[in-house]
Amino acid sequence: MPAAVKQPQSQQHTDRHADSNSVAIQPLAHHGRLTALRSASPRSVSLRDGELVVYRRSRSLLYQCRYKLADGKWVRQSTGKASLEHAIPRACDIYDEARYRQRLGLAHRTHSFAHIAATCVGELRQQIDLKGKKTALNDYVSCIERYFVPYFGEQQLETLTRTDVLQFEAWRDRQLGRRPKTSTLNNFSSAWNRLIATAVQHGYVSDRVPVPHLTSKGEKGTTRPAFSSEEVEKLLVFMEHWHQGGRLAVEREIRPLLRDYVEMLLLTGMRHGTEAMNIRWSHIEWHTRDHVRYLRIWVSGKTGGRWLIAKHRAVEVLKRLHARQKDIAAMSFETLFSERVPQLVFRSSDGHQPHSLVGTFRKLLRDSGLLKDAEAKSRTLYSIRHTYATLELLAGTDIHTLARQMGTSVLMLERHYSKLSATLAAGKLA
Repeated sequence: MPAAVKQPQSQQHTDRHADSNSVAIQPLAHHGRLTALRSASPRSVSLRDGELVVYRRSRSLLYQCRYKLADGKWVRQSTGKASLEHAIPRACDIYDEARYRQRLGLAHRTHSFAHIAATCVGELRQQIDLKGKKTALNDYVSCIERYFVPYFGEQQLETLTRTDVLQFEAWRDRQLGRRPKTSTLNNFSSAWNRLIATAVQHGYVSDRVPVPHLTSKGEKGTTRPAFSSEEVEKLLVFMEHWHQGGRLAVEREIRPLLRDYVEMLLLTGMRHGTEAMNIRWSHIEWHTRDHVRYLRIWVSGKTGGRWLIAKHRAVEVLKRLHARQKDIAAMSFETLFSERVPQLVFRSSDGHQPHSLVGTFRKLLRDSGLLKDAEAKSRTLYSIRHTYATLELLAGTDIHTLARQMGTSVLMLERHYSKLSATLAAGKLA
């Protein structure tokens, strides 16, 4: 047998060094693989007997959680954490809080007042768009955006107390610069109730939580100053010449329009503003009864849509409007109704409808000396509707018929015109 060849000492040292290096390298490589395995976190983790799941979407950096409520409903919510070790305790906190709030009869998660208000306003605007006109919903949006949100902001609706609401009402009255009347408070109260209903519907607040309501009783409204029959006649005569004046071209357009507008309000009792300004030629038609033709007009506004009957003299007013409107002037007056012409009735000769006639009407009353009544109260366009109701009641029109014509309630007419009772019954009392 050949003798073992003895390696040089230097070679043995090198080999031992190589062996020791290979032994040292192997654990390091194994450690690297373990590290790589630990960094690959699971996509989802089930907790609390499967009623809480922590997971991460493929395109998200943050972990989400979904949890089961006591009523069996599943809810999703972000943990706001990017690492699993932080997401798990956060998800447990969310789950525990939600179940605890449910046991107390509260919504499973809190939302700021501003968040609830934004949801409510969004839904209100959708309804406004569907209606396509100004309604009471616009007033609700104004109350929420101009008063509720600036005051309550990030507070929680479910934690508000009666004291909070009273302090808000005091702040609101300072913002208004006056003590609001009952009609104004009714708008605030309706907007507040709509906001609460939205919160309950979306689960932001439990229907078992007693949210305090706003006060709806305020200063008693005063009756708007009206015109007497003699003052109405004076106004009509004055407008016959006044409408032809005006230094500027825009005045010469708007004065005739205002004249026709005022006369139509006096002849129909319709509401100034939305109701009157939205009338189109297609909303007017002839209604024949007992061989007599009547002008019937469809109006839609504060209390919905209704048909009203105009005085016969309204035909002259409509003919003046028709003659000035260049795009339809060539059509016969009868054709306007039969063809259901879609253009607006109250507009200038070029088809433009002014944003408001309030300023020009005030100038008309100032020029005619009719701006103030006997009690020095300033008259407005709303005074014409009050005048219509007063004169109709004095003429003997049945209050139920008048309520349907004007789109209001009998109770409202009785409340504002009860002082006429003795005058109306003069024949029986004398």
